[in-house]
Amino acid sequence: MIKASQVLPTEAEGALAEIASDRQPAARVLVVDDEPAACKLLSVILGPPAFRCATACNGEEALLALQREQFDAVISDLQMPGTSGMELLTQVRQRFPLMAFLVTTGVDDVEVGIQAMRCGADDYLVKPLLESAVLASLESALHKRKLEQQVENYRLHLEEMVAERTGQLQAALQQIERSYEDTLQALGAAIDLRDSETAGHSQRVCHYSLEIARAMGWSDKQLSSLARGAYLHDIGKLGIPDGILLKPESLTADERKIMQLHVQIGFDLVKDIPFLSDAAEIVLTHHERFNGSGYPHGLTGEGILLSARIFAVADTFDAITSDRPYQRASSFESARDTIRDLSGIQFDPQVVNVFLSIPEETWPAIARNQRQIAEIPLGLHRKSSILRLGLGIIP
Repeated sequence: MIKASQVLPTEAEGALAEIASDRQPAARVLVVDDEPAACKLLSVILGPPAFRCATACNGEEALLALQREQFDAVISDLQMPGTSGMELLTQVRQRFPLMAFLVTTGVDDVEVGIQAMRCGADDYLVKPLLESAVLASLESALHKRKLEQQVENYRLHLEEMVAERTGQLQAALQQIERSYEDTLQALGAAIDLRDSETAGHSQRVCHYSLEIARAMGWSDKQLSSLARGAYLHDIGKLGIPDGILLKPESLTADERKIMQLHVQIGFDLVKDIPFLSDAAEIVLTHHERFNGSGYPHGLTGEGILLSARIFAVADTFDAITSDRPYQRASSFESARDTIRDLSGIQFDPQVVNVFLSIPEETWPAIARNQRQIAEIPLGLHRKSSILRLGLGIIP
């Protein structure tokens, strides 16, 4: 049988532990006054267990104490030699914005109290001090500052949450962009599989177009749209019969009409895909000519999308400098001369001028680089970071 004397101490210890755990830690208060009697009075009022009080006889000493120790509140007289209570209040608010601050004054003047509260004081007390007034005012100020601290903690936590969610969103968007790139590369590979003689054409003409557009001062967003349209400009050829697409001789009039359908086929394929909708117009109009002799709508001059006018120069330039079933590749110099001769006829003169202003060595360098990329397996393109189709960083 267990004796009561053995049980009671254990129960008492548990009760005391529970009380101790519920008790709030004593608030640390710094009393600042050049009158020792005032400091002593407040030390008695603000004694344990609710408060722990320290004193300073002037503003300079108070600032040193605040640097050494952590306080929850300051109670300061306004009229002191040296650093006044108002000056101390200003410095405390700058260094410790969430610390409670009460001022005491021997002058029963409402204007003095209002001025102190405008400068950041939580309340003011008129001497002689009453214990009830001091405790009520201090507890109210501490409660107010505690709530402000909780709000500040919540704000900081909210900022952390927003930053974390933003990071997650950015990661998701990057994943979507990578998926878009994979999709475009797969479509480009499908086009190359149909026409092995023009393998790498889409990549080269894409980079040629971007080079011209950069020289014209285009933004990243404009470059992105141009890149997508340039890369997919021939996607409609997937719907053209091999007998026409791969024919080594010149096409008949009927065959040419069928070939020309590839721009409309390509446009219909991509126009309803949200991330390709801005590129669809390039797919549709990349065979329009500046003088109106192109297809499918015979557009002229600035009636043709500028990105399509840029692309037209890049497309013809690559066609001339690449081997095709119906012709052998010509030199880059010869291709530049042809572009110059067709300015104002097939091409926009403004675009031609920009194209001709770009150093000649730029174009063979791009061609060599794209041939190297064409030799990399498709699955390694993204890892190599060599090819970006305007969805991320455009090289």
